[in-house]
Parts: sequence; C-alpha cells; structure tokens
Amino acid sequence: MKAKIGILGAGGWGTALALLLHSNGHTVSLWEYRDEAVQKLIETRENRDFLPGVSIPEAIHISSHLATVVFDKALIVVALPSHVVRAVCEQLSDFPLDRVIVVSGSKGIENRTLCRMSEIFIDTLKHLTEDQIVVLSGPSHAEEVGRKMPTVVVAASKNPASSKTIQDVFKSPTFRVYTNDDVVGVELGGSLKNIIAIAAGISDGVGFGDNTKAALIDRGIVEITRLGVAMGANPLTFAGLSGMGDLIVTCMSRHSRNRYLGEQIGKGKKLQKVLNEMIMVAEGVKTTRSAMDLSKKYQVDMPITHEVYQVLFEDKEPKEAVYDLMTRESKAEDWG
Repeated sequence: MKAKIGILGAGGWGTALALLLHSNGHTVSLWEYRDEAVQKLIETRENRDFLPGVSIPEAIHISSHLATVVFDKALIVVALPSHVVRAVCEQLSDFPLDRVIVVSGSKGIENRTLCRMSEIFIDTLKHLTEDQIVVLSGPSHAEEVGRKMPTVVVAASKNPASSKTIQDVFKSPTFRVYTNDDVVGVELGGSLKNIIAIAAGISDGVGFGDNTKAALIDRGIVEITRLGVAMGANPLTFAGLSGMGDLIVTCMSRHSRNRYLGEQIGKGKKLQKVLNEMIMVAEGVKTTRSAMDLSKKYQVDMPITHEVYQVLFEDKEPKEAVYDLMTRESKAEDWG
C-alpha cells in the first residue's frame, strides 16, 4: 500500500517520520506552522535544530498551510507537542476525515482536562471515530529513527484493521512495528515514562549511580502500571515496548530531553532556567502535573511522581526527595 500522508509537526519526530515514510515509497507532506521555519527547511533541506546532518528529500512537501497538508490524505500523523494538539485539531474540526486514519505520535496528558491524545482527537475532530485512531509509541528517539538505526515500536488501536494498516505503512528493514489493542495502556506508558526519566536525570545530576537509576526504572514502571490498571489498561502492556521499553531508553539515553532536564535540575538549576535554555519540549514537565491529578482522582500511590512534582514545582531539594523515597515505610514488593 502506497499512501498520501500528512504529518503535523516538523520537529525532530515529525521530520524523522517523514523521512521514514518517504523512504517507504509514500507521498509525504510535512506541516510546520512558522513561515520562516518552512522557508529555512525548504532552502536547506535539513532540520538543523532537530536532525542536523540529515537531508530531507525534495519530494517531501513542506508547508505552513494546514489545510494543504491535510487535504486528500489517507493518513494524518500528529507529531506535535502534546500541549498544542487540541489547538491544532480544533482548526481541523470540520474537515472531512471520515475515511482517514489519524496516527498519534504525541506523548502527553493534557493539563486540567487530563485527556490522552486520542481523547483530544475525539473531542475536536467531528468526523472521526475511535476506530480511525492509532497510537504509535515505543523506544524511538527521532535522532536515531531519522538516521535509520534499527527501532521497534507498537501501533495500538481499538480497530485491528487500522493498526494493521499502520504496521504495513510504517514497517521497514530498520523500523519494525507490532500491533496492540490497548490504546489506554500504550498512551499512558508513552506519557508517564517521561516523569520517571526526569527522576533519572535528577539522580544523574546529583551524582548517584546505576543502582539508583535501576531502582527508579523498576519502581517507576510499578507506579505507571498501578495508574494504568486503575484507568482500564492491560497490566501486561507496561512490560512491552510502550512501557518498559520506552522507559528504559528515556531514562538512559543522551538524546532524552526529559532525562537532560532532570540532570540540570539535579545539578542545581531552576526549572524555568532549564526550560528557557532548551530548544526541544520536555513533555514530562506538564505530564507531571496531569499525573498528580490522575493519581488523586484514581487514588493511586505514585511516590516517585509525587517527589518529582515537588522538586519541579515546589523547589524541594533533589537529595531531600531521594531521602524521602528511601525512608518511606517498609513494605513487601507489590505491583498491585
């Protein structure tokens, strides 16, 4: 199947997916909202901010006109920062999308509404059904996908035909795609892991070692699973690519924006200063607020998330946060 595909978002992930899909023989259009950024991408055929040194083929159409990128497409891939997804989708609310598959490549949970990205699609896109939505997630840094390094992800949809279509469209010798029907679990795993990655970065910045990070990863997946199960997800999903797989790479990788942000805070910088110095978006910051609200709503104990929240937004000292985690009441190892 060769398809016409529109990609919303020309950051690192959107650009990497455009390159992948073009190399698979599809017709690809890439949307970037800033006119000056579009002109730069067209002139240089390179995304120097996010994928330096990687050429963007002339055949990939780049535009700031949203309707042009979306019109007459079989697939629309949303690769935007999660906090702008609703605003962009609202511009497409009346667009005829009844025969389109919408792929979510955005990882986050909206503040205040606590909506996952697929729920925002349903809220805003009038002609879209749940069967048309596929969530693409897993351990997949754009810096590596864009350079054709072997990567494995999962495509989740309530409609097996939709996830199978995305599997076929995206798969390549360097990009393997599994399917899954647990949309809730795949979305939560891809979003909540960013909070644990911030914790791992804080640990690195303070100067703690591998033991500490391994504990954060292991106990992090426990609290992600607890919340996921409370929200209706399959617990086994969190042992997979969108759970443990994505958590490991985000906590360990030099490419991880969330780990980097945590590391800078662990070294003593304040949150706003770190954010001001970053080009890319660290999704875990906003997701931490949403996760705290969800933990209260579903009455789920999430101690690592709680401590990250206090460090980010209440100026708690990182070493004090670790001390409080380590001196919590002793208990049996429990995933329930």
